[in-house]
Parts: sequence; C-alpha cells; structure tokens
Amino acid sequence: MDCNKKIQIIDVGPRDGFQNVKSFIDTPTKLAIIDGLYQSGIRVIEVTSFVSPKAIPQMVDAADVAKAVIARYVDLRPIALVPNLRGAENAFESGIREVVCVISASEAHNSANVNRTIDESLASLNTIIKALPTMQVRLDVATAFGCPFSGKVPEENVLHLVEAATKLGVQGITLCDTIGVANPAQVRSLLAAMQREFPATSLALHFHNTRGMGLANICVAAEMGVRDFETSAGGLGGCPFAPGSEGNTATEDTVHMLHEMGYETGIDLDKLLGTVQCIADHVDAPLTGKMLGVHKSTCSNISGNAN
Repeated sequence: MDCNKKIQIIDVGPRDGFQNVKSFIDTPTKLAIIDGLYQSGIRVIEVTSFVSPKAIPQMVDAADVAKAVIARYVDLRPIALVPNLRGAENAFESGIREVVCVISASEAHNSANVNRTIDESLASLNTIIKALPTMQVRLDVATAFGCPFSGKVPEENVLHLVEAATKLGVQGITLCDTIGVANPAQVRSLLAAMQREFPATSLALHFHNTRGMGLANICVAAEMGVRDFETSAGGLGGCPFAPGSEGNTATEDTVHMLHEMGYETGIDLDKLLGTVQCIADHVDAPLTGKMLGVHKSTCSNISGNAN
C-alpha cells in the first residue's frame, strides 16, 4: 500500500458501542462480531472496557472477551478502556497490553463523567503508567471540541491537557468529539495547533455524528495528514449528555468514503457490511450507518426487484 494513502481504522464498537446497549449481549455474540470485524481486515479493535460491572453491566465479561481475543488472533491489536489502576491491572492480568484512559478537556464534563477534577484524573493516569511500565497507555481527550455543560472548549484547554499527559508518558492521544458538535473549520484549527505543538505525538481522532458532520470532519483530518480514526460498526455508541445523538461515525460509511477518495484501509467493505448485518440481527440497538441500507438497495436493483 502507498504509505501516504494508508489509513488505519480503529473500531471501537465492541467497547464504546456495546457499553450503551441496555440488553446484555452474550459473550459468544460479542466474540462473533469481533471476529467479523477482524475477518473484514480491521486490525485494531477496542474489544472491551474494564469498568465496574455495577456501573456498566454490559462489560461484566471483559476478562473473558479479552482472553478469548488474545488467544485467537496473533496480528490484532486489542485495546481496552480502563478508568483507574484497578481496571488497568485487571486488563493486564487478562493479557491486554494496550489501554486507553479518558480525561475531558472540560472540567465540568470531567466532573460529571468520573467525579474528578482534571488534575485528579491526571494523577490517576500517572499512577497507571508508573505501576504498569510495560503497558501501552493512550489518552482519549473527551470533549475536545465541545462540552454539553460549558459549550465550546478553548483550544488552549486541549493543548494544556495533551502537554500534561505527554509529559507523564502516554504513547498516543485521541481527540474525541464526545457530543458530536465539531465542524470542519474547528477540526482544521485544532489539528493545526496540535501538529505545531506536538509534531511527534501519535494522534487519532474520534468523531460522533450527532449533527451529521462526522464524515466531513474525518475528510478534513485525513487531508491534514491524520491517519488513525476511531469509528464504530453500524454507528453504535453515543453520549448520555447529547440527546438525539446518533452515536459514533459508522465504520462502514467511513471506509466507503475513504475508498472512494483513493485512500487505502485494507478493509473489505462487503465483509464489513456482513458484520454490520450481524450486529443489526443480534444487538438490540438502532444502527445509524448508511451503507448497509445502500448495499441492500443496490443488491435489490441488481436482482431486478426495484422500479
């Protein structure tokens, strides 16, 4: 593949998408969906979250999922979200060697989300990094573009948080549009600042599609050189603080757009759509991606069943 055209898709559906589903998804179904994502060509997946089952019952089988995935695939990067040192230790014991921690660039959102100040969350992050030196730790900067409580988040807040986290030793940063309020001009501005201030930092982007601008934001970021994007098959996910949110930008829609633009993802879209259909059949949650419907319509037209 042309390195300048290669984009890596990180599917976060088995974590970010599943954690919002109220009906329990049994472990074999979770593993079947992860396998479908893998078979389509995706090689980086957020497979679960090591949070308290009391807080998120959907993740009660986190260790079972992690162990099964690690045993099954040798060329997959399985990532898990952890909220604290205990979660990180549980992930490590299950074989996970790459975790993501979340800290909001907005004090109000960080307090509502984890009941901590940003400084307290940074202290917790530092504890994880020091206690588990062989664990790869990434930081998700939540509300990097806007907060449901305090509105637009100043760029300097994001840059200050990223600076503090990189000094602690995080291995990468993901800028997250947690409530789906980012627009392409805002993305361009923040990325320019990030590339100026942290040119050597591994950077990914994570857009929600609340206002239908997820793909447009990805397009701008790709044109500016970002090559890692977090998406969710079927568009599963969402933020409880964003009423009407459509969740994450759909993996299948992102792959289709990037392929049409000449980028390379290594993902077989037809196989991916088969996995999205599996999600539609077995997960009790609305899907917001567009390509599955388009694919069905195209097949119908080809078979002569349409006007």
